[in-house]
Amino acid sequence: MTAKAAIDDLIDLMAALRTPGSGCPWDLEQNFRTIAPYTIEEAYEVADAIERGDLHELKSELGDLLFQTVFHARMAEEKGAFRFEDVARAIADKMRARHPHVFGDAGARDAEEQTRRWEAQKADERAALGKTGLLDDVPVALPGLTRAVKLQKRAARIGFDWKKPRDVLDKIAEETSELVEILDSGDVSKIEDEFGDLLFVIANLSRHLNVDPEAALRRANEKFSRRFRHIERRLLDEGRLGQASLEEMEALWSEAKAIERQGRF
Repeated sequence: MTAKAAIDDLIDLMAALRTPGSGCPWDLEQNFRTIAPYTIEEAYEVADAIERGDLHELKSELGDLLFQTVFHARMAEEKGAFRFEDVARAIADKMRARHPHVFGDAGARDAEEQTRRWEAQKADERAALGKTGLLDDVPVALPGLTRAVKLQKRAARIGFDWKKPRDVLDKIAEETSELVEILDSGDVSKIEDEFGDLLFVIANLSRHLNVDPEAALRRANEKFSRRFRHIERRLLDEGRLGQASLEEMEALWSEAKAIERQGRF
């Protein structure tokens, strides 16, 4: 089956699922808002397959994500707004416009120059949509750390940024002190506010270190899970799960780290 035939088959399948009377009751009940969480979830599952290096699973997850695009396009077509073909054509046109060094006469000598031209093109697109503010089109629904980095990148374009990572570390120390000062107040709103400031600056540090904060946090989560599972297994074997002291569990944590360094996990 050709790529075009496969896409056409998927579009026809989606149309059948959304056909009143003969379609799927669940699919027929859905709308853009109810489907959006599934779209986000599928994108994360794609990222998870990539993180695990599972190409077989990646193929499956990319299919699930593509299905979400087809689903949204079908609902839009039912409203007379646009069709899947319009979505595909729009992104192809956009990518050609953003790569004049490939599809036009302009030449980009290196990746840095290409990035500058890309950002200039996106700025022109935002202006055409009436979004003149630097932060206007940073999606609110993005994960918090990701959105923080995007907001900071935009602000940095006009020089609103620290010069080096150590400057950001100094700010982290300042925000940490402010959080410590407010802890004993018991004011949940103020504590949340100060904690948010601290997270925001940590996200900025990730940008200065060229580290994706979401990817770094996923790795930290997985590392914690591996080490904690070791603690859990050891205590289960000894029949002491839930009975060990913090000091004993910290010793098992150190044991897990040593095993990890030896590549035995």
